[in-house]
Amino acid sequence: MEENAAALNKTSYRIKRYYGYIIATIVALVVPFIRIDGNHIFLLSFDKKQLHLMGIAFDMQELYLMPFLLMLLFLGIFAVTAIGGRAWCGWACPQTIFRVIYRDLIESKLLGLRRIKNKQKEPNWSKAENASKRVVAIILWTIIALVAAADFMWYFVPPEDFLTYILNPTEHWFLIGFVLAIAGFLVYDVIWLKEDFCVYVCPYSRVQSVLYDDDTYQAIYSTNRGGEIYNENKEKIIFKQKDLPEESNECTTCEACVTVCPTHIDIRKGLQLECINCLECVDACTTVMGKLGKKSLVQWTSTRDIKKNEPTKFIRKSTIMYTVALVVIIGLLFVMGGKKEYMLLNVNKTTQLYKIKENNVVSNNFLLLFQNTDSKTHTYNIEVLNHDDIEIKRFSPFKLSAGKLRKKVVVLETDKLLVNDNTKDTPITVKIRAYAIDEPNRISVIRDAVFIYPRADKLK
Repeated sequence: MEENAAALNKTSYRIKRYYGYIIATIVALVVPFIRIDGNHIFLLSFDKKQLHLMGIAFDMQELYLMPFLLMLLFLGIFAVTAIGGRAWCGWACPQTIFRVIYRDLIESKLLGLRRIKNKQKEPNWSKAENASKRVVAIILWTIIALVAAADFMWYFVPPEDFLTYILNPTEHWFLIGFVLAIAGFLVYDVIWLKEDFCVYVCPYSRVQSVLYDDDTYQAIYSTNRGGEIYNENKEKIIFKQKDLPEESNECTTCEACVTVCPTHIDIRKGLQLECINCLECVDACTTVMGKLGKKSLVQWTSTRDIKKNEPTKFIRKSTIMYTVALVVIIGLLFVMGGKKEYMLLNVNKTTQLYKIKENNVVSNNFLLLFQNTDSKTHTYNIEVLNHDDIEIKRFSPFKLSAGKLRKKVVVLETDKLLVNDNTKDTPITVKIRAYAIDEPNRISVIRDAVFIYPRADKLK
């Protein structure tokens, strides 16, 4: 009895979820504003064509990191599902958080239109009082939806730029329209589409069954204790407690676990794709059975534990495979991220292959495109690494601001006889190093350039 009393006094899963929602909301709102050395923690900027990741800015040419980020995202969700079921859906998904804000906070707590413990019963909207309260609820949610839409855009348009853009709406009508469209969808989704989005639209529910195994944590009804409420064809056969097949069956048929379910399912029917693992049914049954001095018939545990009475195996093939895959991807992400170039350099040959000047001086012209991908201004210079006989002409160090590009024509010359061949022109690979004079060790790029040396009979 003392154990059951302690179980009743412990914090419900609903309250724990609320804490999780608050933390997730704060993180989502704050992350776009956090900057390291002028760069954002995470930003996929279509405007500036950059990816900011943990304070490092990667340009379009460096978006080879995106596949690793996507793999990390999907494998992470799959790993969470294999271990804790649809924990993402019930505890962190924006769709669930939005619905809780609207249904539990605005409609239930603030306006008194619903009861949190009965999500099946719709208010009588024909009553003038309820209809007017619903208008207030829609207005409140619309305001929140606009904030959520703006927060979503902050991950693609930096907040500092976003706030500047909306002050000039006529020049940025596409951005304003996009935010309004997202907000409009959120209003329709949360108020009218509701959990049907999770059931019919979201593809995640369709793949969950292949990710589950006997050791996956989920909300499970104990048929061993409560009794079979549904037959093999998933047809309900028990409606009253007196109809239970055995006297030892403990289910009270109070339907508390049903009325509290946001997706309108009966957990006693078994695993269903509509279940988002919010654990509302666990709380409901814990309250009812606790009053009888018994443990909840619906628990957050594994099939192995509740059906076979065996301890859950956390270390198993699937968890080991997911762990190894995630470690490999994170390692590759750090390795690839460590190859960030703080200056991009493209070397292109001009249309003229070479030019022969007086005294057999041979020159080649190159067009160099510099881009400063760092967060501050640098002064750049270049040098030839592997040919002492080839010199750089017509180039002087220059300053380049952060994020800017500059084209420079560079002339490479030599007065030495590099090749003595009467049959053909000879291509010579020259390594050009470009570097920041103020930080030569950190900002340094080496590129190959092809220097064309003329055949011997063209020389005087």
